[in-house]
Amino acid sequence: MLLTLTGGSGAGKTALARALAASPARPGPVGVLHADDYYFPTPGRGGVWAPDESGVPRLDVGDPASVDFDRLTADTEAALAASAAVIVDGLFARLITPRSRGPRLDVFVDLPADLRLARKIDRKCVRGDFPVAVLLHNYVQHRRAAHERHIEPLRPRCELVVDGGQPPEALAERIWSLALAG
Repeated sequence: MLLTLTGGSGAGKTALARALAASPARPGPVGVLHADDYYFPTPGRGGVWAPDESGVPRLDVGDPASVDFDRLTADTEAALAASAAVIVDGLFARLITPRSRGPRLDVFVDLPADLRLARKIDRKCVRGDFPVAVLLHNYVQHRRAAHERHIEPLRPRCELVVDGGQPPEALAERIWSLALAG
């Protein structure tokens, strides 16, 4: 069984993936893949790269062309062969297309833009060391439009939309009951 968790940055995909993997309702061993681990690492080898204000090439993580889907798909297929279920979370998780055609449930984790941004500021700037001015500049100049262009169109392609503001454990119980029922 394949579960994909798609949605905007800060919507709660990774917290939900952890809750799904820890849930007593899971169907057995569960593999978890984070699509954030599959961005192209260097210019010239794939991805959408553009110079930042200081001329340094930066990967556009808001564009699905920046994800190495070949590697993510291969790892998903290997995990499906070894586990009862595999969870893939990431902005563009819905786009993976493994050859195995077993049961699949695509979930869109939804949260209003202001709450996603607040979570991202907390995670990257308050608890991390990312400059808040840079994060806000990137959001206004690029990320907000990228979300509308690339992530929102995936919503209708998902079978289930969940509220990322709800407790992940409650969402996990609901998702497993739907996934295993059908």
